[in-house]
Amino acid sequence: MLIGCPKEIKPQEYRVGLTPVAAQEAIANGHEVIVETGAGQGAGFDDDAYRAVGVDVVDTAEEIFARAELVVKVKEPQAGERQQLREGQILFTYLHLAPDGPQTRDLLASGVTAIAYETVTDRAGGLPLLAPMSEVAGRLAPQVGAWTLQKANGGRGVLMGGVPGVAPARVVVIGGGVVGTHAARIAAGMGADVTVLDMSLARLRYLDDAFGGVFKTSYASKGNTAELVEQADMVIGAVLIPGAEAPKLITRAQLSDMKPGAALVDVAIDQGGCFETSRPTTHADPIYDVDGIMHYCVANMPGAVARSSTIGLGNATMPFMLALANKGWRQACEDDAHLLAGLNTHAGHLTYYAVGKAQGIDVLSPAMALKL
Repeated sequence: MLIGCPKEIKPQEYRVGLTPVAAQEAIANGHEVIVETGAGQGAGFDDDAYRAVGVDVVDTAEEIFARAELVVKVKEPQAGERQQLREGQILFTYLHLAPDGPQTRDLLASGVTAIAYETVTDRAGGLPLLAPMSEVAGRLAPQVGAWTLQKANGGRGVLMGGVPGVAPARVVVIGGGVVGTHAARIAAGMGADVTVLDMSLARLRYLDDAFGGVFKTSYASKGNTAELVEQADMVIGAVLIPGAEAPKLITRAQLSDMKPGAALVDVAIDQGGCFETSRPTTHADPIYDVDGIMHYCVANMPGAVARSSTIGLGNATMPFMLALANKGWRQACEDDAHLLAGLNTHAGHLTYYAVGKAQGIDVLSPAMALKL
């Protein structure tokens, strides 16, 4: 199969969908790999690193989209990229379709077979291709939140760990999954007073057993959430409903009850955000003020640490990428129900229920799509 990897064009996105190591594995499996010049530069992989393993480095993304049977990316295809996709082509990348009607419509119009990293599952019920970036975003969240809290950035001017005689920052993490767990660990490591909220008592028990007194836990009832948010210097939104639009957990009205200059860090912004006042921002202009509350809503947080993120993502996606290339998408998905769960569109049909529900679009089951 001819595998292609274009350079990412989303603002301040420095990751690349295919590392030289992954390309080398694909070539060893008998495939041809083409990569756009400069695609890996932001992650520290120059063109020569790709050429050294047998990759054909080409001049333009247009050539990638025109020639490749399997297109491997990081972020969802932007409008200009979507116009170059075609039926019979496989797109393997993050999509986050639920809150993104224009992208959904373009993918359906193109007829492309789109497999989303964020909806591929595993035997344990996890999301193995989302987990590495959730880990990165979770660990980044307290770091960027601490920066947002600085007075020069509009924040409260509160130090995460405090100093002797001065209380530390109060951090509330909404969601005890992968993002929330990593965020809580880092925030606690910075010396903050951290509470994790979740609606799963089993998850709260696990966190309490695993981390003891490193951070506190609380049940995510509306009352508990409202009370803790009012007291917080920083709130990290870390909720996830796989493939679906994120629930809105803090309303605009609640902002008036928060401490002036408090920071909201919305790690769920790719799925529409979990705060009512959230809107996507970029690394170039990451924060904004709503009613005196500072919002950090960068939609590609892991792009800030592009090398670590690229290597982590590449390690996770490579076995699935090889399965798609070695077997073709149909056989690969027939052999692996977890990969089939990643199928979001095929031949003009939407194949992921949560996206259809969010956008009011009829859905064809993935199993039926295999027969088309």
